Amino acid sequence: MKFHIAFTLLAAVMLGSCSSAPQRLGKPAAIVQKALPMPELQTEPQPDPRWAQLRRLQQLAPTLDAGVLALALEARACAIGSGEHGIGARLAVIDYSLPSTAKRLWVFDLAGEALLYHEHVSHGQGSGENFARRFSNIEGSYQSSLGLYRTAETYVGANGYSLRLDGLDTGFNDAARQRAIVMHGAWYAEPELIAKQGRLGRSQGCPALRHGIARQVIDDLKQAQLLFAYAEHDEWLGKSRYFSCRTGVNAQRIMADARRMIEGGLPADVVAAR
Repeated sequence: MKFHIAFTLLAAVMLGSCSSAPQRLGKPAAIVQKALPMPELQTEPQPDPRWAQLRRLQQLAPTLDAGVLALALEARACAIGSGEHGIGARLAVIDYSLPSTAKRLWVFDLAGEALLYHEHVSHGQGSGENFARRFSNIEGSYQSSLGLYRTAETYVGANGYSLRLDGLDTGFNDAARQRAIVMHGAWYAEPELIAKQGRLGRSQGCPALRHGIARQVIDDLKQAQLLFAYAEHDEWLGKSRYFSCRTGVNAQRIMADARRMIEGGLPADVVAAR
């Protein structure tokens, strides 16, 4: 009897323990995965479009110093960025560091990336003989002026069909209109004179062209195109506001980078990243 009672009690305890409400389980804990760092995307450096354009234009004009062309493009971009509105797509470049016996005027159509003209151009009689060594912004100096010009209206004057130029470089060519520094045709700009006297004839400071091409060039450059006149002139290169639009860049660096890039010493994308 005692054994039966003990067995009954043990069974009741066991049944009570098994029949109790099961423990309610919550939702399974979310499995937390540690985010792995994303691999860095390796992108190819994109060439600076300025240098790509320079390369294409320099191929059209291989005798034009890449550094001079780069300065002209920089000055143009700076002028437009500084508020010169309505500028056309034509750009004329004169390299007065070359002798008058060389063709040192190039006219580009930047929209079509075409070279329109490559011509002789005179310098002022006060600037030198075959080479232009001296430059001035002063009336009566008969010297050429350096810097960026905006072309204006045409007129017929003492030198025939002519193009007025407004100098944009303060202190270097901004007196051009008062000095009557204009583009025109002239007998002394005929290249046949080179064989006779060893140089082109000289003006009173104007960029004069041979008669056979002057009207065509003037008509393609008139009304808000740009003309850039260069020479190795330390004061102008150091002070012109058109070479300082980009922080940390000056005229000498622009020229050096352009020359290295064209010569293959420095890829365009590397130059752009500097």
